[in-house]
Amino acid sequence: MKKLLFTLSSFFLLAACGNSQPVNIPVKESDKPSPNEAVAYFAEGCFWHTEIVFQSLVGVRDAVSGYAGGTDKHPDYETVCTGATGHAETVAVYYDPSKISYSTLVAAFFASMDPTELNRQGPDEGTQYRSIAFYRNEQEKKIIEAEIARLTAAKTYPRKIVTEVAPFAAFYPAEAYHQEYIKNHPGNPYVEHVSIPDWLRFKEANKGKFNFKS
Repeated sequence: MKKLLFTLSSFFLLAACGNSQPVNIPVKESDKPSPNEAVAYFAEGCFWHTEIVFQSLVGVRDAVSGYAGGTDKHPDYETVCTGATGHAETVAVYYDPSKISYSTLVAAFFASMDPTELNRQGPDEGTQYRSIAFYRNEQEKKIIEAEIARLTAAKTYPRKIVTEVAPFAAFYPAEAYHQEYIKNHPGNPYVEHVSIPDWLRFKEANKGKFNFKS
């Protein structure tokens, strides 16, 4: 369960910050990989949110919630939430490079969170919610570092970017109930008043910058 879910749910309801209209939540397109499919790995807080961010982009077939960046070879949600495993909530993004580039995925990653927050995103706090851009080769590392340099030079944020840039080692898919969680649990208070509004703000702020699925 997300941190502060129950203690803050009444606040969210009173603040009326949720979405009252039906929302078309993006889901995976299929279980079958496309030809020449590639995979990218990103952590940016709650993986429920990260999943729909990437699944809303044209060229992404699926985003799988899981754990990466730690030392435990058998992580599960309960132990990851303690912070003891070193893992962060991460998504594996399965995409078609002929339809969307790795640099576009990196740009969407930084645009859909606050990369200056250390060990947290929004109401979620702890090392499991830290932001990490994992790279699998030197070219991906250069793309990530170039985007950080661009955002820093543009003074996009008033504080220093603290997102980790780390080599990819291993990814462990999360429990089945976490996959497509927002689509399957639209009435969850956290989903209704945090995840969906955050995603809608991301889409609205980036009209024309990314190709969103209809």
